[in-house]
Parts: sequence; C-alpha cells; structure tokens
Amino acid sequence: MKVDRLVGMIMTLLDKKRISARELADMFEVSPRTIYRDIDAINMAGIPVRSTPGVGGGFEIMPEYKLDKNVFSSADLSAILTGLSNLSGMVRGGEFANALAKIKSLIPPGRARDIEIKANQIRVDFSPWSGNHQLRPYLQMIQSALDACRLLSFEYIAHRGKKTARTVEPCQLVLKSGRWYLYGYCLTRSGCRLFRLSRMLNLEIRQEVFVPRDYPKPVLDFEDIREAMQTEIQLRIHKSVLDRALEFCACDCFLPDGGEHYIVNFPFIENEYHYDMLLSFGDQCECLAPPHVRAEMKRRIQSIAAIYQD
Repeated sequence: MKVDRLVGMIMTLLDKKRISARELADMFEVSPRTIYRDIDAINMAGIPVRSTPGVGGGFEIMPEYKLDKNVFSSADLSAILTGLSNLSGMVRGGEFANALAKIKSLIPPGRARDIEIKANQIRVDFSPWSGNHQLRPYLQMIQSALDACRLLSFEYIAHRGKKTARTVEPCQLVLKSGRWYLYGYCLTRSGCRLFRLSRMLNLEIRQEVFVPRDYPKPVLDFEDIREAMQTEIQLRIHKSVLDRALEFCACDCFLPDGGEHYIVNFPFIENEYHYDMLLSFGDQCECLAPPHVRAEMKRRIQSIAAIYQD
C-alpha cells in the first residue's frame, strides 16, 4: 500500500543521513521512478527532502527538520508506548503493532530496560469483564469504514427499547466512561449523533462512499448540565454496599449510624438511570428523604414485587 510505503520511507530517511533512489527501490520492491514520485509526495506533505546528485548522492531530509532520537526522554517514550500498547488490544492490532515497532526503534539500547519498566507501570484494559462479544469486531468494522469513507448501516436500540434502522457517515470512535461510541452524521435523522456500540445490531459496511464534511465536535462533557440537574437525597446504607456507594461520592460524605449502617447525602438526578442505581443496592439501602423520591422508590419496588406474586 502506498501509505505504508511512504511512512516506511519517511522512517528510513529519518534514520539515515542519505540514501540513494536505487537503495530505496530495492528496499520497498518498486521502481526508481516510483521512488521519485513518492519523494515528491513526501515533499508536498511538508517534509523537506533534498536530493544530492553524483557519486555518493541520494535523498536526505534537511538536517534542521530531522528529529534527534535523544530529544525523547525515558518518560516521553514510556508515555507513548503505554498509550499505544493499551490501545492495540482493542483497535486494529496490526497497525498499532507497526507504530509500536517504529517508536521502539527510537529507544537507545542502553535505555531500553528502564523504558520498558516505566511503560509497564500503567495498564489500561478497555475490554469488558463479560458481556457483548461483538464489540471488538464492530470496532474493527467501524475503523475500516472510517479509513475508506464508507457508509455504515445498523439497527439501533434506543431509549425504552425502541429499535430504528440507521445509516451513518462515520466520523469518530469515542471511548467515554469505559464505553465505546460511534460519532457520525446520521442520514436517517439528518444530524450528528452518538451511538453506543453495545446497542448496535447487524452492523454493515455499505458500498457507498461519502465526502467527509465539517462535523461539529461531539458534546462529551456534561458536568455543567449534570450540576444544574443534580440534587442530594439522604440514604441509609448498610456497610456491605459501602464499596459500591464510594463510586458515587467521597468517603467524608458518610456518617456512621450505629455499628452497621451509614447516613449519606447522595448525588441524584430524577431519571431512570439513577432510580435503577438505587434499586441495585437492594435491601441494603433505604431512601430517607426527600419524601417524593422515597415514594417513587416504594412504587417501583411494589411494581417489581407484583411481577413475582402467584
């Protein structure tokens, strides 16, 4: 592939002081004429390559543009390797493996062990403990569609289980709060949307191609909106669910209530997600206030109990 060859040529030129067209042609198994065209493409991309004629001549990147390997500290290379290593498990492993190999080529032999230790000090695993096994193949399909500017079609399970057919111009893969999303322009709804991958069914890459447009950035930070909607409710929880409750509020919010319980002012928004969260604590949690949230919890519990009545 031409892109892979161009990247390889750039890495070679960065690594060597000067190399001839014939050497490059033999290295990448193409004709010298192709090498000259590729050098023109590299120059047009903004990387200044100059040629020197005659014996001992060839191509080289202008010295003031070349990157000294020593410019990267151990911490710099460790940070890059950590990011690439953790992403390679979920998205296009082959491509990330190539990038990893190129970054590792920048590591001086004497610093390799130190950098390896630092890179292994942080592990980020994006794969779920269990659940939807179509996530990885969907990530790969979306990445392929992004590369080729091809439309995607799928069925989407929206709020309250409503299923709709969608056709989308893919724009970005987004990882937010441990969940993967597709961001793109939905032709069905004539607007940009975020789609959670776990709610997508029967994903297909269409034959139709599209011209990428100027997509607005997805809104991913809801802190201001959440603070405006959020209130506090008072809960009495058993110590057995303290570890779970700590995911939502700090430890200094918990006041001991006897030897087995705590009273906590809990952040809450009146929607399905937060009511379901309270219900997930089972009989180890009681809503004390305000009265209308306590009443709604009672109604939902009675509705669940009615399903199991003979």
